[in-house]
Amino acid sequence: ILNGGVYVGQNKFLCFADTIHWQDIVRNPWASNFTLVPTNGSSGCGRCHKSCTGRCWGPTEHHCQTLTKTVCAEQCDGRCYGPYVSDCCHRECAGGCSGPKDTDCFACMNFNDSGACVTQCPQTFVYNPTTFQLEHNHNAKYTYGAFCVKKCPHNFVVDSSSCVRACPSSKMEVEENGIKMCKPCTDICPKACDGIGTGSLVSAQTVDSSNIDKFINCTKINGNLIFLVTGIHGDPYHTIAAINPEKLNIFQTVREITGYLNIQSWPENMTDFRVFSNLVTIGGRALYSGLSLLILKQQGITSLQFQSLKQISAGNIYITDNSNLCYYHTVNWTSLFSTPSQKTVIHRNKKAENCTADGMVCNELCSSDGCWGPGPDQCLSCKRFIRGKTCIDSCNLYDGEFREFANGSVCVECDPQCEKMEENMITCYGPGPDHCTKCFHFKDGPNCVEKCPDGLQGANSFIFKYADEDRECHPCHPNCTQG
Repeated sequence: ILNGGVYVGQNKFLCFADTIHWQDIVRNPWASNFTLVPTNGSSGCGRCHKSCTGRCWGPTEHHCQTLTKTVCAEQCDGRCYGPYVSDCCHRECAGGCSGPKDTDCFACMNFNDSGACVTQCPQTFVYNPTTFQLEHNHNAKYTYGAFCVKKCPHNFVVDSSSCVRACPSSKMEVEENGIKMCKPCTDICPKACDGIGTGSLVSAQTVDSSNIDKFINCTKINGNLIFLVTGIHGDPYHTIAAINPEKLNIFQTVREITGYLNIQSWPENMTDFRVFSNLVTIGGRALYSGLSLLILKQQGITSLQFQSLKQISAGNIYITDNSNLCYYHTVNWTSLFSTPSQKTVIHRNKKAENCTADGMVCNELCSSDGCWGPGPDQCLSCKRFIRGKTCIDSCNLYDGEFREFANGSVCVECDPQCEKMEENMITCYGPGPDHCTKCFHFKDGPNCVEKCPDGLQGANSFIFKYADEDRECHPCHPNCTQG
């Protein structure tokens, strides 16, 4: 018994339970207060067979209790198959063995790898001492219950090195080389949802208060998004209440709309469409009278704020009669189009010269491609450098709270294993822990690491290293075991 204790009680006719040496069976007799109610008071109980030396599960010579722990030589680390020093079981055996090897166990303490008991299955990554890096292990196996298997059953998924029924909530299922695997999502995990007029919303005309909750956590809309007055302001005929404007923030997770986006109504107090700030693609697989983006008669809107929009794959643009809308005229729409036949129809919005007079112009860090609204995060592209979604003058190469290197015009943060250097000194000159000027913790070969390898699985053995006074990692002497 690997965990917990034993309690036997109130079994009126039970015999022999009090003869069992439970300390031999329970792995940790101190942690588990196991209680036994003596049962030998029952007058019908016989004695153990004489060959059993007083310990048995039943009355015959086949019922003797075999001791595999309390009779061992003190040099044995756990179980044994006899009283001598040479009779120790392998330390990975549970419940005894027939010989000294890891293949002679009756059962495994941890995992069974093709008949041998092991502490862990061969890992997916092994430490390569010549490159100082973890590399893919060709002999890797996955844990499936208490077994190591070369591949998971077809209806299971691989999560790091285990076979699981389903991925945890922070990971998504991806197929790689014919193997279904759980991969961490960079932010929100992908979730495709039906659009207005498709699937479960086939009879819906517009996004409204009765269906908006169906769009929670959606990253892809299979179909269209339509906003009509009966959705935004409610539909008394069908007893549907007006939408709470806060609810529209649900659309912040949407990255792709496969059909079209049709906005003919919007809450009065909202002056832009920043709820679509993460929308990257409008697919135009379905079109509304040839249009994939329609924004009509929205007097309250002053800017579009589609800051992530990079592609309108098909269909035309129609942005008309939005009397306070600015910035639309700066946008280089053709840079978003996929085909030369796509057109824009943009009429009767706020005049460009009136926008300029009111100071509604692109930030000076934006390039000539224009912008979706005010501020350096609304540019279609940057004049100089970009960090995340925001245009900036320069990267934090020599100063700043966190340090960066410039990858073309993109500022990328240095690896967290790099030590932040003093001003006027570069902290790193590329991505990864092998491009640091100086290490924050330790250095293993070319790489900065949080700690020296301590029991990492190598090709044939476990790798242990120590740090010298310069915080560089060196291998332990080959005569050392376990570091």
